[in-house]
Amino acid sequence: MTGFFPGFLVSVLLVFQEQGVHGVPPQLRGVQCRTRPTDLVFIVDSSRSVRPNEFEQVKVFMSQVIESLDVGPNATRVGIINYASAVKNEVSLKTYRTKASLLQAVHKIEPLSSGTMTGLAIQFAINRAFSEVEGARVRSPEINKVAIIVTDGRPQDGVKDVAARARALGIEIFAIGVGRVDMHTLRQIASPPLDDHVDYVESYSVIEKLSNKFQEAFCAVSDLCATGDHDCQQICVSTGASYTCACKRGFTLNTDGKTCSACSGGGATDLVFLIDGSKSVRPENFELVKRFINQIVDSLEVSDRNAHVGLVQYSSSVRQEFPLGQYKNKQDIKAAVRRMAYMEKGTMTGQALKYLVDNSFAISSGARPGVPKVAIVFTDGRSQDYINDAARKAKELGYKIFAVGVGNAVEDELKEIASEPVAEHYFYSANFRTIKQIGKKLQNKICVEEDPCECEAIVKFQTKVDNLIKALTRKLEAVTKKLAALENRITI
Repeated sequence: MTGFFPGFLVSVLLVFQEQGVHGVPPQLRGVQCRTRPTDLVFIVDSSRSVRPNEFEQVKVFMSQVIESLDVGPNATRVGIINYASAVKNEVSLKTYRTKASLLQAVHKIEPLSSGTMTGLAIQFAINRAFSEVEGARVRSPEINKVAIIVTDGRPQDGVKDVAARARALGIEIFAIGVGRVDMHTLRQIASPPLDDHVDYVESYSVIEKLSNKFQEAFCAVSDLCATGDHDCQQICVSTGASYTCACKRGFTLNTDGKTCSACSGGGATDLVFLIDGSKSVRPENFELVKRFINQIVDSLEVSDRNAHVGLVQYSSSVRQEFPLGQYKNKQDIKAAVRRMAYMEKGTMTGQALKYLVDNSFAISSGARPGVPKVAIVFTDGRSQDYINDAARKAKELGYKIFAVGVGNAVEDELKEIASEPVAEHYFYSANFRTIKQIGKKLQNKICVEEDPCECEAIVKFQTKVDNLIKALTRKLEAVTKKLAALENRITI
């Protein structure tokens, strides 16, 4: 069966609407996008390790995903399996024909509060939930069969073989793990590629953030440019099922066919990355963060007169990886980023911001007087120290700060860090795999200090005024000549 997310997580973070990366959960639905017909079954763990308030948060997650779907007998059908030591069929695919009635049913589900028989629940899905008698459209191969499994523990039965049978039957499985879940089990359950089908959150309090992923994923894209699911830095030109990239007037398209360069070669900027290297990031995600940095570096004009780049990593302490101006070209900067070792400790964001203020933008650290100062602060969780004073001082000094949060990042902290207007300077993604899309948005905001289109408009206005003045001058000269001729006649 063709994967349910063709290219979903590569390339964004899209994945992201302009509105979504500004801190508002992306909503891809609308006139440009309807969800594709799907037989979707939620398989949710309500064992005794899941507290009642935590199960309520799982229900919020399910409701948010359902809200983004086109629910109906000929559109998407939704089923729900609730399991612990036993399995309970809460909702069959054939039961509810409207979104409102389905959401009411979700609200009424109660936890079972016993053991954790995940394998039994998957087998139930095979035998019953995805059967024709329960409403699955088994005779329609074009209808995707999708299961989303949510669990927080280690199963008391085997999952490897039964999950393999489910996948062989064409059921695409997404595995969401919470807290102290066994990650090996999730990988045994999920469909390939695992990067697209396995998700982890530290607690149920943030599981609803994953709903963004599924809201985006269930979108049947009809216009990639309209939804933002493209790699173009400035202008996307739709060509039916595909697209090409273009640039604003005053810019030229680079050889990669995606990014744009200003005719002036870019402006002078001192840019410092402040990167979270805490243990919650995880080594594989830290590699994605390094790619995110280099993605932005690729869009810069790095030279003595243009962009200078510095890099600071923080966890329980702060470590300057390299100061502003140490590397004079993109290749050397990107190589230094790739060499950066993962610190893997705590999350002292406040201490890192203080370092930025006291050191990173100091002349002794390579900063240039009179050159705009820009910082990109990247974090994946709540700071273990106080951030307000350092964030306020950075903004008082005129630094432009972009706050980028992933996973368990706290929205209030991102807003506290970000420059004004906050909506244009803070970004959030539920998944590390989608941060590439944030990088796209940042490329435009960092690199273009002025809009050449605006400059051109000013030039046109000035030219028009000059032409009017010249015309008036000619008329004035003509009038002056006529007056002189009249004076001569009167004198004679």
